[in-house]
Amino acid sequence: MSPERKEVTLNIDGREVTALEGEMLHDAARKGDVEIPVFCYEPKLGAPVGACRMCLVEIEGIPKLQTSCSTPVRDGMVVHTRTDQVKKAQNAVVEFLLVNHPLDCPVCDKGGECPLQDITQGWGPGKSRVIDEKRHFEKPIELSPLVAIDRERCILCYRCVRFSQEVSEDSQLQLLERGDRTYVGTFDDRPYVSPFHGNITDLCPVGALTNYTYRFRARPWDIEQAGSVCTLCPSQCNVSFTVRDEKAKRVISRENPGVDDGWICDRGRYGFEMFGAEERVTEPRTKGGNKVSYEDAVARAAAGLAARDGKVAAIVGDASNEEGFLLQEIVRGALHSPHLDSRPAAGPKIDTILDLARPERQATVADIDEADVILVLGTDPMQTSPILDLRIRKAIRRGGARLAVATERPTALDGGAEAIARYAPGQAAYFIGELAAAVGGADNVATPLAESLRDAGKVVVVWGERIGAAATSALVTLADALAVDGPKSADIERNSAHQQGVGLLEVPDTTNARGLREAGVLPDAGPGLAALAINGHGTEEIRAALIDGDLDGLILVGVDPLRDFADTSAWEEAINAAGFVVAFSTFDTATAKKADVLFPLETHAEKDGTVTHPDGRLQRVRPAAGRPGDIRPGWQTLSQLSLALGHDTGVTSQPSAFSALTSAVPFYSSITDSDIGGRGIRWQDTESASTLPASAGGTPDSAPGTTPASPDYQREVASAEAGVVPGAGTLALGTYRDLWAGPITELNPPLKFLKPSQRLELSPEDAARLSLATGDKARVTQGDRSVEATVAIKERVPAGVCFLAEGVAAGNANGLLNGHQVRVEIEKLTEVPA
Repeated sequence: MSPERKEVTLNIDGREVTALEGEMLHDAARKGDVEIPVFCYEPKLGAPVGACRMCLVEIEGIPKLQTSCSTPVRDGMVVHTRTDQVKKAQNAVVEFLLVNHPLDCPVCDKGGECPLQDITQGWGPGKSRVIDEKRHFEKPIELSPLVAIDRERCILCYRCVRFSQEVSEDSQLQLLERGDRTYVGTFDDRPYVSPFHGNITDLCPVGALTNYTYRFRARPWDIEQAGSVCTLCPSQCNVSFTVRDEKAKRVISRENPGVDDGWICDRGRYGFEMFGAEERVTEPRTKGGNKVSYEDAVARAAAGLAARDGKVAAIVGDASNEEGFLLQEIVRGALHSPHLDSRPAAGPKIDTILDLARPERQATVADIDEADVILVLGTDPMQTSPILDLRIRKAIRRGGARLAVATERPTALDGGAEAIARYAPGQAAYFIGELAAAVGGADNVATPLAESLRDAGKVVVVWGERIGAAATSALVTLADALAVDGPKSADIERNSAHQQGVGLLEVPDTTNARGLREAGVLPDAGPGLAALAINGHGTEEIRAALIDGDLDGLILVGVDPLRDFADTSAWEEAINAAGFVVAFSTFDTATAKKADVLFPLETHAEKDGTVTHPDGRLQRVRPAAGRPGDIRPGWQTLSQLSLALGHDTGVTSQPSAFSALTSAVPFYSSITDSDIGGRGIRWQDTESASTLPASAGGTPDSAPGTTPASPDYQREVASAEAGVVPGAGTLALGTYRDLWAGPITELNPPLKFLKPSQRLELSPEDAARLSLATGDKARVTQGDRSVEATVAIKERVPAGVCFLAEGVAAGNANGLLNGHQVRVEIEKLTEVPA
């Protein structure tokens, strides 16, 4: 944790300014409402470099001008920013920058929102003495398939290069050549491809870096900016939509230090392009694709569901808190059924959820910055919540945090970890139990990972929901061993995790997983995680009950089980067996085509509602663009459907939907829309946090195929490492969700180059034993199911296991999963000569 800094007082242009000791003079001046021009300085990039020299100021007692971006304040300092000496220096810097800068503002995409334009007007000489021909480069050049670079406009502020080297740490961008021939580029002119590289277009203070998706599409005076929240992954980054004619034309970052640090990934930046895809559902439909009116669709859905009263289940994925609350009202109140869930697979019981949700166990995203040790457990943030990947790297680079990684599959963070542990697929519960024992000081258990965690001080555990129900239950034991509980006093416990910078931070499988749980979309808990008189079926039990005929109706909201859920064939059988299916979907997916009634869903550019960040922060998704076709708000459709079923929720508007939600969830009750504002509010930091129900205890969670005690399985994997494998090509199968799998690339022209194909990742030892090489085609078989994949040999993959991606268009690994520990046969495919 950073040491506390005392306040100092300084004088800037005759104004008394209070700042923190060690703070940069430029930041202190902004507090005092004194504007100092700057090009290269950006606090998010780390330590200042003083490259542009635009922020020169005069400090009494120092003979030469100083760069305010790199000069720390001190008590009693007297600063002048408007003296003749300062003005002369600033005029010279601007004039020098314009020597080779093209004066093409009328056709430059940055025109009208360009810092260089503004600073030239405010601090430039007002005229040019240059009559010589300017420097020329080929322009524009494709820096990547998404970003163009105009090197004639570049002022060498280094911002983009520093982002590449010090923030995303891909180190692809660099300064090439020297002197006046210096330019920004990549080694051997290779394309700059990185999950975060779109951020350089926000950082660029001129028009040198522009998005191909926005070039020549709008001018600043034609557009409006609308703040909202990206719901394409659990990060829930704050964004601003650039809107023209009620259509989103661009997405840029909207800084919220408690969530995203002012960065967004390329998935969130360019994903909006799929909103206009031909596959978009823009009106209600019946089976076969027949378009119907909203009133007819609601009537048909109500009739079909009412006929199956008590035998209807619901599964929710992409939905707001209000929509989740209304859906559970429909299922429980109107259809008298307890069967609903918001998780793709079997999840932990409510007692475990409550135990992990205790405010004193929670960590915030900002707590990562102050951690002594960060444990990444069962998740690869790069694939599941990319902005957390940047946050962890920042903590290591700037805060000196130590990183420990424990996962099935190698992660993008492994290179910065001081301790790495791998466990076999499906064995997270066993591993966590052993780790908890080791951290707790068991004499017979000692590992490098446990040594990194033991007595570490402030620990943040970033864990993935994918570890499963049994492992989540074991996580409670690990949390106790790490002593991530704060003080138990009722007066301070709700802020304890935030104050100490320690605790647990979940990375869920879906965007609003926490919000939907707290809204009551669980089989064993109602709104506010309250206990139920009758518990219902979870996701996998719903599937089984549909196949067995115990359930006959199904409501699907923002989910595509035929693509995203394990055991594709079983889900197809379950959906086909359902007598009546109502689906809410953004796109015409394979699942949506099977619905008897299909309602369109809004995107996050159109939706109005709230979502809950994994750390408990309620944020507002605000409508920015118009809804195409006949798309209506989700809360409105659900409210009308409930009314048609004879259950009046009293919801007639978005504010009334939010009011109904906060009335039903006790620990949301003190939160108002104004409290949420533009940056959100954590419910743990409110007065109503103490109303979270207490865990009743009970038996640990266990799911089929995920029993915590499995030394035999571990020995089996160990024998595989020694070359002793049951069956010539038998390996344990692990799966992961690729960041770019799904509609985000398949229905998005600018991102189609990132569309992933199926790859079989395995160790060099297993590849040699199976006579496989990188690039070979292989068939992966489990029982009577198989997929084809391209071999990718990875040195960090443990022997005895292999990995496939979920959700890809061809060869989806979900087709091989059956809810149990899976072993697969691998055979090399021989190409038949043409």
